[in-house]
Amino acid sequence: MNRSVFSACAFAFLLLANVSLIAQGPKEVLVTPEEFEAKLGYQSGTISLLDGSATLRLPTSFRFIGPESSRRLLTKAWGNPPGAAEDVLGMLIPSAVSPLTAEGWGIVITYEEDGFINDNDAASINYAKVLKQMQDSTVAANAERQKQGFGSVTVVGWAEPPFYDPAAHKLFWAKELMFGDDSDHTLNYNIRVLGRRGVLVLNAVAGMNQLTSIRNQTRDVLTAVDFKEGHRYTDYLPGTDKAATYGITGLIIGATAAKAGFFKVLLVGLLAFKKLIIVGFIALLAALKNLFGGETKPVPSDTLQQ
Repeated sequence: MNRSVFSACAFAFLLLANVSLIAQGPKEVLVTPEEFEAKLGYQSGTISLLDGSATLRLPTSFRFIGPESSRRLLTKAWGNPPGAAEDVLGMLIPSAVSPLTAEGWGIVITYEEDGFINDNDAASINYAKVLKQMQDSTVAANAERQKQGFGSVTVVGWAEPPFYDPAAHKLFWAKELMFGDDSDHTLNYNIRVLGRRGVLVLNAVAGMNQLTSIRNQTRDVLTAVDFKEGHRYTDYLPGTDKAATYGITGLIIGATAAKAGFFKVLLVGLLAFKKLIIVGFIALLAALKNLFGGETKPVPSDTLQQ
């Protein structure tokens, strides 16, 4: 059996065993994946972020879920540790696909208030050199990841070279990642919106085979999110407002990686691995149904709602 599939099925078996134990509670209410998704509270239209400091005008291709629903989706459905979702402002979920399917994906929204990021270096960045720096730092960090019991990460290359719009003060790029020796590489698509006091961070994680679709859809996101007047990049007051200690190069390489901590690094891997979790879980349920000749039970609500 393929190691990735075996791992997914093993995870699914543990999850199913946990579900069975929880389901024995007398007050347990069972929910289906459809019921779980219905309770995510999808929103459309104009969304206010950061207490009104930023606005997200949703295109029809995306739906929005708030911090609590994002936490439940990331941890209960996608298998991320609780710490990975602590600072999430919300998520963008494609309208055309359920996040509970193997094809599902989402854009996680966070905010880094490190101060005003000077973009003077944007036009002179050597992106080949930046890529090499990222690859070297990832190799160096792998030793610590392995001490923590997690596999290595390899930055294969740019899936989309960085592009900075100096008029809109928005940046995007995409990396191709490999976890361990998995032949199915991961796409990490990044969008950054620079503001007066920090940067809005939007990260999409999916399979490399979804690059074209995500590239087309995230361009809509670029035009949909902006800081409001008084909080925009051009509202920065030199000598009064805090300035970041890094520029555009540092933003791409990951100047805040140390502050973000281990869980946010792990988040990228588990967002990608969640597809295996879902596929393995569904496959195991189907196998058990065939084995015992009965219908599979819905997932307990406490498992998905906590």
